[in-house]
Order: sequence, then C-alpha cells, then structure tokens
Amino acid sequence: MDYKNSGVDIEAGYKSVELMKKHIAKTMRPEVLGGIGGFSGAFSMKSFCDMEEPTLVSGTDGVGTKIKLAFILDKHDTIGIDCVAMCVNDIACGGGEPLFFLDYIACGKNIPEKIAEIVGGVAEGCSQAGAALIGGETAEHPGLMPEDEYDLAGFAVGIVDRKDMITGENIKPGDALVGIASSGVHSNGFSLVRKIFPMEKEALNTYYDELGTTLGEALLAPTRIYVKALKSVKEAGVTIKGCSHITGGGFYENIPRMLPEGVHANVKKDSYPVPPIFKLMAEKGYVEEHVMYNTYNMGIGMLLAVDPRDVEKTIGALGASGEKAYLVGEITAGEKGVTVC
Repeated sequence: MDYKNSGVDIEAGYKSVELMKKHIAKTMRPEVLGGIGGFSGAFSMKSFCDMEEPTLVSGTDGVGTKIKLAFILDKHDTIGIDCVAMCVNDIACGGGEPLFFLDYIACGKNIPEKIAEIVGGVAEGCSQAGAALIGGETAEHPGLMPEDEYDLAGFAVGIVDRKDMITGENIKPGDALVGIASSGVHSNGFSLVRKIFPMEKEALNTYYDELGTTLGEALLAPTRIYVKALKSVKEAGVTIKGCSHITGGGFYENIPRMLPEGVHANVKKDSYPVPPIFKLMAEKGYVEEHVMYNTYNMGIGMLLAVDPRDVEKTIGALGASGEKAYLVGEITAGEKGVTVC
C-alpha cells in the first residue's frame, strides 16, 4: 500500500505545478521575491515607503455554485478569473491596489491538465488586476469529493494610502451614482440559476438569439475585473466618495454598505440597458422583479458615488479604460437604504 493507492497521486501534483508555471510567470511583479514552489510567497513593500500611511487591505472569496456549470460543460479556463475578480474587486472598492493573490484548489482527483487550465484562468485574472500570483495549494481529496469535481477559492492582499481609502463617509445628498456595466451574472446567485435552467449539457449548449450565444457561454462569462477602471477614475482627478461591488444580495444588500447614516440611494431602472440574460432568467424562472434586484447585479457590476460635477469626467475615464458606464441615480437625504424605481 502507498499514497497513490489511497487516492493521492504525488506525481500528478508535481506535473500540475510544472504545467502551471508558465501561467504564473505572466503575473509577476518586480516586488515578488523568490521563485515558484516555496513554502510561502514573499512580496517586498519597499516600493510603497513613500505613502504617508500605507494600509493593507484584503479580500477572500470563492466562485460558488457557478463552478457546477464548468463541470457540466468541461470548460475550466475562465472560472479562475471569477475567483480573482471576487477578491480584487472588493479591494478596489476600498480604494486599494491589489498586490498579490493566492489560490486554493480542492479536487477529487488531480488531473494535471485540468488543474493547469484552472490556474491559467487565475493567472489571467491576476494579469487583468495587475496582481502577482505568488502561491497556492492544490489538495487531492479522494473519497471526500467526486473525482471529476473541484472547488476553487482564493484571497488577495492590496495596499492603499489611508488618506485615499474609499469609505463612503463623505457621501451627501445631491451626489451622483455612476454604474459600471457587468459582463453578465458574474459569480452570484447560481443556486437560483440552477433552479431556473436544466443543468444539462444539451440545455446549456442551446443557442438563444436574444443572447447572441449559447446559454452556457452567457452564464459562464467571467466576472468583470474593475481594478484598472477605478484607477483610471482616480487618475482623472475624480474623488470616488463611495463604491459598491454588486455581488450576492444585489442592489438591496450591497448599495447600502457604502452609505453613511442619513442618506438614501435612488437608482433608476431605465437609466441603463439590462442585459438579456437577466430578462431571460426572470421569464423562464417566473422570478419577481424585486427578487432579481435583490439577488443579481442586473447589469451593474460596480456602483460609484461621485460629486455631480464629476459625472462627465468619471464616465469619460471609464469609457477610455474600456468600460461602459451610466449615470444611474442620485443620493438624497433619508433613511440609509436604496430605492430602485
């Protein structure tokens, strides 16, 4: 009896590491110390010594049950982007610059090519965010997980000068709300998605004219990473007063998180185009409108509160960075919360 006979293939682990090295190399930053394969990742903070009060910010998350679609379609090259996005977008919400990322993959059986494909997506997400992939772990769990399944999670660490943190404390009545378009469902609410649509390959490979693609491709579209977009707004000289990453809980849970007491966010539903995937979901699943806005991003992945005089500059900067942005509402005096009307 040996470890391989118990279900853990050490040699497969070695091969996975070799296959993923080319992906990891593309994410390197000059601050990264040491190579790949050590017991820990090291990152020099020397470059940030000129900050008045350098402050570390962090985020951790997984992909949730969206990963089930990757199993069914045997498509694993973008799910890693989702994992990175869920972490670095939260860091960007606080005004931070993501520095590095680490992932954790738990699998029933280590298939090196599949693991490398997953990590390739993680590396792509890191590249989009400007973060280095400095480490991770792949754990084989025979008997605990089916051989063809895995779970993916990760965490990121970023930095911000404390004076530049986005806290929402200065949001006031009259401020404008600018929404940045999402790429689709992103990585939230898939437990409901899986009740709306049959989770079968044939159904997911069905082409819908209104989507312009298959259902599976629309649902697996990776979460948009907004790090560079928010940086472009800052570089345009705009102060972002508040920022909300629209994830699980949709508009009603996430927008109030950026608000101080005494102000209310008002979002106009007709101020931007709602992507057809949400309309299809509501129709096929008989999902009430309030539930949709309480579960999904409904086409707005990130919401910014800015001075009304900065709206044009904000939307212009976002457009120049490749994002679609819209004036979607305003802040009024009132009880802390949000109205979608």
